Amino acid sequence: MTNSSLTTIAGKPLQQDTQSCWSCGASFQDPRAAHFCESCGKVQPPVPVDYFSFLGLAPKLNLEVPSLEKSFYELSRRLHPDLNARAGSQEQEWSLEQSSLLNDAYRTLRDPIKRTEYLLHLEGVELEEQSKSATEQARATGEIKKQIVPPDLLEEVFELNMQLEELRMQKKMGEDDPALLEEIGKAKLALEAKHEALLHELKAGWKVWDNLVDRGDATSEERAQATARMVDVLNRRNYIRNLVRDVNAALEEN
Repeated sequence: MTNSSLTTIAGKPLQQDTQSCWSCGASFQDPRAAHFCESCGKVQPPVPVDYFSFLGLAPKLNLEVPSLEKSFYELSRRLHPDLNARAGSQEQEWSLEQSSLLNDAYRTLRDPIKRTEYLLHLEGVELEEQSKSATEQARATGEIKKQIVPPDLLEEVFELNMQLEELRMQKKMGEDDPALLEEIGKAKLALEAKHEALLHELKAGWKVWDNLVDRGDATSEERAQATARMVDVLNRRNYIRNLVRDVNAALEEN
């Protein structure tokens, strides 16, 4: 997924080029929505387009999953390679490419976290790349990868890390402390509850973003503030997810 293959969104008017079907010459007002010709049914060459536009959706985050599924299955019935097996080789290739794009778009937009991360990507925020860069730098330098602890979790994380270290020491010494395991289990449940609560906080960020899209005249600063809010929630959520993973690993070792 590269920026060069995507159009920008939100607050920027869509380019209304007029193109024609390669087979029958029928005109398309918006080539990004013309995956196949309505007149003759021929599959059209893929064009650079973001996943929202590919599925005919506004770049908003509160998606109705049934509507998304309906768009997906409608397009699948027109673009699937099996349904175009008798077409010419060029059209079969386009069918394969369009189906692949359709599947990628559906899988990404159906998942609330992937959908948010994808929108942030369109806005120039590369969460995964930032994480990869930090990991690669840590490997290159031999240093421990730095993770910023959310301020509201500082005390809780410190206590949990102490408990996990104590648990590992007990394991090495062949000791067993049911009370410690119970405390760690409670901490894990509390973290899982926070992880779920952050999804609701993220959805509040969606509402802000969607309102900006509906307005249609959002400034760069407003968009940046909305995306920064979602990035903050995702970073905290990812941190807790990794913490729960570490707790599970420590408990399994026990």
